[in-house]
Amino acid sequence: MKKRIKLLLVLLVLLLIIIAEANLLMIRAFNPSELDDIHPYISCSEEYLKQADIIWIIPKFNGIKISDNQTWCMEILKLDKEIGLHGLTHEYMEFANETKENEIKEAIDIFEDCFKFKPEMFKAPQLKLSKENAKLIKQHNMTIHGKLNSITHKIYHCNNTGVFSNDFIEIF
Repeated sequence: MKKRIKLLLVLLVLLLIIIAEANLLMIRAFNPSELDDIHPYISCSEEYLKQADIIWIIPKFNGIKISDNQTWCMEILKLDKEIGLHGLTHEYMEFANETKENEIKEAIDIFEDCFKFKPEMFKAPQLKLSKENAKLIKQHNMTIHGKLNSITHKIYHCNNTGVFSNDFIEIF
């Protein structure tokens, strides 16, 4: 009798896992898709730019500001997508530790110089964001997209360098 109960419990747990995974796949299928790492000097497939609902812009990559290329800024605006701020330079752990008020302000200014409006959304590179920096970002009236967002949305990368390949993201 005990073996039967254990077997039923194992089957029940497996069933719950399958149901949870199916629900997650459905949520990801219907939530907006996102594209990370947008900058004029990062190669990005037009296919991904067209299919994404939300695009995440790196304002200053390798020392080059997006606002220095106003033609590119206009092309991005013509895509008619939601546009969010993705750090400042996209360096590893950029906003994970020390307070970065000056870098947050610089990122906002570059973004605004390019698109003529302030960003309303922020995503830290590698999703690493200290509590202090999160407070500063909220003080600038931006919504933070973090780890939960990565679970519930399909997130592609321009240069296909995310934790999972874009092909894998497409399937799951």
